[in-house]
Amino acid sequence: MTRLTPLPPDDWDDDVREALSPLLPAERANPRDAGNILATLVRHRPLTRAYLEFNAYLLRDSTLSARIREVALMRAVLWRRCDYLWDHHVELAQRAGLTAAEIDGIERGALGDGLDGLVIRVVDELERDSTISDDTWASLGRHLDDRQRMDLVFTIGGYNLLAVAVNAFGIEPEDA
Repeated sequence: MTRLTPLPPDDWDDDVREALSPLLPAERANPRDAGNILATLVRHRPLTRAYLEFNAYLLRDSTLSARIREVALMRAVLWRRCDYLWDHHVELAQRAGLTAAEIDGIERGALGDGLDGLVIRVVDELERDSTISDDTWASLGRHLDDRQRMDLVFTIGGYNLLAVAVNAFGIEPEDA
């Protein structure tokens, strides 16, 4: 059930575009290109600006590869049962090099014994235990440095937060 709707196009002004600027350039800061999620979040401009600064870091400046970011966040939004973000990130995951079979593996929680599978284990441990076991942390250290492990934890947490917001606000897919 929709609780918050996207900001109507007539209400888009320079303040809205400024709130979206950490993630969207001015030419894309419009209702169509922003999509329902950003068009809804921008109802609270200061919060949107602050969150998008963080989210832009996760998407563009993180020390993680795009592939690892997508594996982590897709598994995280799956735990939150957020179809909106899952559907949105399928294409991004494919652009990051994940195959349809690997995306299915994220959904099943089985993506091999390499780093991809380890990232799924990290997400699942954080969901189940709110921490990462010493064994998993050490295993991650064989693939990622400390900054990358920190970015991984914040990527998972950041997308858990966004998924909860999308679900709570009842944000509808663009084609709904």
